[in-house]
Amino acid sequence: MKIKVTQEKLSRALNNVSRIAIGKVTLPILNNVLIRVDHKKVSLITTNLDMAMIDFLPVSSSEDGVVTIPAKLLAEFVSNLPKNETIQISSRDTKVEIKAGKYSSVINGSIADDFPELPEFEEKKAVIYKVGVEEFKNSISQVIIASSNDLTRPALTGVFFNTYDDCLAIAATDGYRLAEKILINKVESEVKAIVPSSTLQEVLRSISDDVEEVEISFNDDLVRFRLGEVEIISKLIDTSYPDYQKLIPKNNNIKITLNREELIRITKLAALFARSVGGSIICETKSPDTFSVKSIANEYGENDSIIETEVDKDGRVNFNSRFILDALNSLDSKEIEFEFSDHISPAVLRNKKDKKYTHIVMPLSS
Repeated sequence: MKIKVTQEKLSRALNNVSRIAIGKVTLPILNNVLIRVDHKKVSLITTNLDMAMIDFLPVSSSEDGVVTIPAKLLAEFVSNLPKNETIQISSRDTKVEIKAGKYSSVINGSIADDFPELPEFEEKKAVIYKVGVEEFKNSISQVIIASSNDLTRPALTGVFFNTYDDCLAIAATDGYRLAEKILINKVESEVKAIVPSSTLQEVLRSISDDVEEVEISFNDDLVRFRLGEVEIISKLIDTSYPDYQKLIPKNNNIKITLNREELIRITKLAALFARSVGGSIICETKSPDTFSVKSIANEYGENDSIIETEVDKDGRVNFNSRFILDALNSLDSKEIEFEFSDHISPAVLRNKKDKKYTHIVMPLSS
């Protein structure tokens, strides 16, 4: 195996794939990157058994062959070489020689036969969607914050891709809050699939500045993301997702419009006093024109801030300040709609004009 490539291209590819090269005591080969050259097509491959990343590397010349080599060591070695150098990597058996100008190294690799087989993605059965990269990045970031870390409820540790009303929506919930975003307005194919949040975080990290579109493909138990020269293939979470749409209130009787920046400011102020009471803040409306956020803590004192807005009905409900701030930071319009009913009904937060994103926050007990 032999390749010749610029330092910048190789370093970027290795930094990508080496992130998931996390070896296990029983399978140290997972520390390695598989370098494969097949008919002038060069691919760098890593896997942690649940997810695999493939970076198709553009090179100036190559000779067919395959070898595996410790990913972190190779990535760090290449990153420390001068950016204007051309790097030549060649292998004989398990010895990998790296040359770049006056720099050279020989690294002990492993035979490729020990490297795990990648999951076979069945193209003919795949359901494929394409979305602009900025829309994808913004949408995933808005939703993934509501996913859970509780491994005893595996469905909630992922993001649910699902179709309804001819739209592709993504949703996540941890039982205390829920976020949903309409990702694509008009679709023909149907899908219901739970993608691990860890996979989506890796996808976000792997998107380079020159990527304009993300291709998302689903088959029975796998999802594949194509990001220019990078592919990420991941297992889906094999369980059913809760019927989350039943959790979205349809008839909240208190609906107010608020300036998002001002609401963030007064929520942060209340949160300072709420640290000793589990982050609990009180949101209260008094007709005809007052919305307030307050917090009371015996240790620190109390805080009360007011925003003037049109109010039809008096109401009072407690929320976790962090969850409210997470929701507000995910919204992106100047004015937002804030809806709630009573101390047991969830609050709904949306942008004033763009209703594709919905964030639900469960109240705290009074």
